[in-house]
Amino acid sequence: MIAIEKNKGGFFQVKKFGLAAQIFAGLVLGIIVGAVFYGNQTAIAVLQPFGDIFIHLIKMIVIPIIVSALIVSIAGVGDVKKLGKLGVKTIIYFEIITTLALGIGLIAANVFHPGSGINLSNLAKTDISSYEQTAKSSGQSSMAANFTNIIPSNVFQSLAQGDLLPVIFFSVIFGIGVASIGKKGTPVSAFFNGVLETMYWVTNFVMKFAAFGVFGLIGVNVAQFGIASLLPLGKLIVVIYATMILFVLLVLGTVAKIAGTNVLTLIGILKDELFLAFTTASSEAVLPKLMDKMVRFGCPQAITSFVVPTGYTFNLDGSAIYQSIAALFVAQVYGIHLSLGRQLLLLAVLMLTSKGMAGVTGASFVVLLTTLGSMGLPLEGVAFIAGIDRILDMLRTVVNVVGNALATVIMSKSEGRFDQAKADAYLNRASA
Repeated sequence: MIAIEKNKGGFFQVKKFGLAAQIFAGLVLGIIVGAVFYGNQTAIAVLQPFGDIFIHLIKMIVIPIIVSALIVSIAGVGDVKKLGKLGVKTIIYFEIITTLALGIGLIAANVFHPGSGINLSNLAKTDISSYEQTAKSSGQSSMAANFTNIIPSNVFQSLAQGDLLPVIFFSVIFGIGVASIGKKGTPVSAFFNGVLETMYWVTNFVMKFAAFGVFGLIGVNVAQFGIASLLPLGKLIVVIYATMILFVLLVLGTVAKIAGTNVLTLIGILKDELFLAFTTASSEAVLPKLMDKMVRFGCPQAITSFVVPTGYTFNLDGSAIYQSIAALFVAQVYGIHLSLGRQLLLLAVLMLTSKGMAGVTGASFVVLLTTLGSMGLPLEGVAFIAGIDRILDMLRTVVNVVGNALATVIMSKSEGRFDQAKADAYLNRASA
């Protein structure tokens, strides 16, 4: 996007907007248009393609970037022991942080009681039948089956469906294979390196349409549900938002400080990506740029290419907070008291279900439905949250992105491979 302004000589000149400014303009315009055409199905049909096309463009580039980045990085490392050590440390770190997020969500829901005193007749109910069917089919899978599904029986099917864990598994094994065959693997590595560089160019090209995508996504949401739909559930929105912000500042901030970095600095360098994540409510929308920026910030390509995609499945801090608060919210709305023992059981169930279903469509909703079912809580309560889920999804996506960016720095530092000089140079360029 461009703006026209006068320079010191009184002449008009063209000035380009940055990505964040473009996205903000799309956000504001989308809210205005959505509010004006609230309930107008024709307007919704016109706005829908803007968001859909952008999301399709993002999904088009995510898998090629993950595959090529992992293969190039793993082939460059070529040490199975180092990779195994990194994998174990990464999974342990993810489990600790997400468990803290779940626990903090439960504490917040117990302290502020977002569901208490709400009249069910004042809540708008949304159809969740598709999520219920997914939850039912997913819930029938055992933990053993979930682990088995990490290994793809047909890698092309996994690529087509966008299943991250099987794709990551195959890419790591393939990368190790390329490294193991020595010079014979050099052309293969060079090919995927060319693919990676090409996909980064494609990513920059796709980002030129980000503002239009945000305009369509926000416009459709406001036109469908209206701003008034937020009022009865305003307390739930405030509690979830406040809890997520405190989690980032206190928990992730403390972890970052222990590791010798600053979470606010990280947020500053990722401002464009975080704003895009917030407005699109899509982690995939920022994955390519996030990986590129973390490498430029001083994290090795090998670690970044492994930690970020894996974190998109195992390290969803914002989603964890949302799921724990939402589960207690449903119990409170229906006047169901959960004892400390039952809440600890709820925590354990969420720890398992959130990992087993992270790859399915509408994962947070599916996890919530499955958890409520296993705890004997009414599934109908989720239908009342569905109308504002988009609003909640916006910030939980941001928290997910911040958590995975910090995890990349933490793992890089733990391996002694974080390039502080490169990070300082990047910060200096960014502030210039």
